[in-house]
Amino acid sequence: MVHPAHPRRIVTRLVDGAVCAYDLTAGAMGVLTPAAVFRPHDEDEAVSHAVSADLRRAYYATLDAVVCVTAEGAELWRSEFAPRSEERFGHRPGCALSSDGGLLWVYRPDAMAGRNRPDQWVAVDAGTGATVARADLQTVGHGGSHLLHPADGRMLLDVGEGQDGTVIHRASVADGRMELFGYPWTDRCLMDLSPDGRHFMTVDHEQADVAVHGYPGGDVGFTLTVDAFGHDPEEVCVEWSGGYLTPDTLVVTLIGETEDEEEWFRRYRVDAHAGRVLAPFDARSENPYDFTPLGDGTWLTTDPSGHPVRRTDS
Repeated sequence: MVHPAHPRRIVTRLVDGAVCAYDLTAGAMGVLTPAAVFRPHDEDEAVSHAVSADLRRAYYATLDAVVCVTAEGAELWRSEFAPRSEERFGHRPGCALSSDGGLLWVYRPDAMAGRNRPDQWVAVDAGTGATVARADLQTVGHGGSHLLHPADGRMLLDVGEGQDGTVIHRASVADGRMELFGYPWTDRCLMDLSPDGRHFMTVDHEQADVAVHGYPGGDVGFTLTVDAFGHDPEEVCVEWSGGYLTPDTLVVTLIGETEDEEEWFRRYRVDAHAGRVLAPFDARSENPYDFTPLGDGTWLTTDPSGHPVRRTDS
């Protein structure tokens, strides 16, 4: 998401083991070239990553630490998750930068990592790696996805608990204290925030419907079930993929199987205010998850090289 304090709009991808940062501000289309490339230490396997707006620092999470490095490869700081986990699978920490770049938000799935404690959400000083604030979460998550609110700077976190559902949190930091709010659901997966931050989109964990909620309270504006798209809800599901193509248009993804048990997916444009299904939408991607809408009429897919492709209808 974009915030006025950021001179650049940056997205990151992990390509051939390197954290690549792409500057979207210039509006380049097609296969994007990295504006900066950061190489994690040889012994580190990055599972989440972020890059500062000035392209001077990269931050990445491994299963046991969060690390800050320069483009030249120098490690500026490292914050270990103690004790080190003996579990190699089922837990993936996540990280994301605050709107001003001063805080690195870190989700720690400590319960699944076998650390004998609740999951944590930690706000770290991006300059030093020191903990600024933290909160215990009542979750046993496998991973967490961050979304930065484009207007008020709050961070949202969707914690996936596998078959047990998903939990959405919202937080800010003031005077060294994390102000944490949990939405009252365990069955809604957070997909995207509207470009103006007034609404957000979720998909039912059981994939029966998609909904748009008011921010910050979460009141439901509208819900669309599978049959609203002209499909049989006994045979077709809403996929956990989609978001705001523009301030006025959502993209919703449906999945199903043919009679020969071959999987298919199809995307649709939806009026983001009235909840009216508009038309099919072709994102030109190879799978239902390879689609990142940017809210300005463009979206990202992935090139075979691993680098993002920025696309538009025009």
